Amino acid sequence: MLTPEDVESFLLRTELDYEQVEEGMWAVGTSDDEARVIVHHSPPVLVFRLKVLDVPGDEQSCVTLFRRLLELNATELVHGAYGIEEDSVILSDTLEMENLDFNEFQATVDSFQMALASHMEAIAPFRTC
Repeated sequence: MLTPEDVESFLLRTELDYEQVEEGMWAVGTSDDEARVIVHHSPPVLVFRLKVLDVPGDEQSCVTLFRRLLELNATELVHGAYGIEEDSVILSDTLEMENLDFNEFQATVDSFQMALASHMEAIAPFRTC
């Protein structure tokens, strides 16, 4: 079973900026980054979460955005999925810690970064200021 120390070791190996925000929880990315991946050690799983944008206020925009996110879930995401949490669109993934290795950890981090880079153009029109 992965310990918090193992997670921190994985974070060091990624060579990304991160900070521990509380016991067993880290924010990956610089404090200036709007999009920081939250990694939470929550046995028996390791949870990755990234707020992508706020849910739009009008119904038609929501319908269009949600359809696009479902399409991206089905066609382009290998690790994780888009979802709704309260009034936010998030990208999340959960990995079982029983046999988790660095390669799986890195694959999720890479998938999140790639999703942000490649999907932002498609979902940018739904961002509110």
